[in-house]
Amino acid sequence: MKITVISRLLVAAIALLTMSCGGDEAQAQTIKEENMTERLYITIGSKTLPVTLVKNNATEALMAALATSPITYQADDYGGFEKVGPLGMSLPTSNQQLTTQAGDVILYSGNQIVLFYGSNSWSYTRLGRIEYSTLEQLKSFLKAGQGRVSVTLSAENTTGITTAKANDNDSDEYIALNGVRTQSPMRGIYIKNGKKIVK
Repeated sequence: MKITVISRLLVAAIALLTMSCGGDEAQAQTIKEENMTERLYITIGSKTLPVTLVKNNATEALMAALATSPITYQADDYGGFEKVGPLGMSLPTSNQQLTTQAGDVILYSGNQIVLFYGSNSWSYTRLGRIEYSTLEQLKSFLKAGQGRVSVTLSAENTTGITTAKANDNDSDEYIALNGVRTQSPMRGIYIKNGKKIVK
């Protein structure tokens, strides 16, 4: 009888431990998803690829700037592993020692955007990752090793903002980047009464 009771207790303890671990994994996945939700788009030449952004002060400031209009800058190859160029504005930094991978989009010195097609270790602020299928596709897109390129950054469905009209003044509605109107905005960038609002 004692052995049966002990066995049941052991089974219950293992079940609770398994549920707890599963909960931790789910929470970690939720945190990961919450930290990478918003997108911007990079255009080089006639090709465009999306970038999934992390959530930090730098990406919020960048998306706020892109809500007004796209940003175009010139980028050059450096070190055989990146395209780097001045953004033309400064963003808040949260630098940490990182070992980058191909596809990483990084803020360097607060005012330069680095697009990686290789790897490097330095103190950077992470912005996000380019969504690509193969390394060859990424290198072709970035024109790796081919010298200076013109890079345009734009917010997803930026043209949706133009749906805000003059007669929207004094409205309780917020207009999201995709043009959807709401009176209960979630986290993100909106237009309200003709002004840019960051929630």
